[in-house]
Amino acid sequence: MQGTSLKAFAAASVLAIGFAGTALANPRVGGAPMFENKTIVENAVNSKDHTTLVAAVKAAGLVDTLSGPGPFTVFAPTNAAFAKLPAGTVETLVKPENKATLTKILTYHVVPGDYSSAQLMALAKKAGGQAELKTAEGSSLAVIAKGNRLYVADNKGNTARITIANVKQSNGVIHVIDKVEMP
Repeated sequence: MQGTSLKAFAAASVLAIGFAGTALANPRVGGAPMFENKTIVENAVNSKDHTTLVAAVKAAGLVDTLSGPGPFTVFAPTNAAFAKLPAGTVETLVKPENKATLTKILTYHVVPGDYSSAQLMALAKKAGGQAELKTAEGSSLAVIAKGNRLYVADNKGNTARITIANVKQSNGVIHVIDKVEMP
């Protein structure tokens, strides 16, 4: 009886470690688990830190695009990042008459392809510390390596730090950033 209990305990422990390893492979974002088998939009709607981004994606009509096959690399600003914008900016951008401007800003945070932080770091280091990526909006976004940290910078000189990297999705990857970038 004791040998059977020990075997059952060992099997349960291995199973628990396996599940824990899976959970650790993809970080929680905004208090919510992010699942690799869900799309960018399906995961983002569960993050308490990305309610502004989700509302903006809906207002811009980008839900279907970001739910598509991709792959996409999304630099996802948090609610706190949007709060750093001048007062009234977000409220103005989500109005129907500003959809084109909002779409331009949001697609500036999207790069076609699936770039892990290791790939971004390698690209930046190969280019002397800073690499340019072509965004879905059409202009470039810089990826900057400083030590073991990664940053993204827009053409206006705004630099955002990647605070949570490698959030795998079924159609790409999200890297959480602490500022909104502007094309």
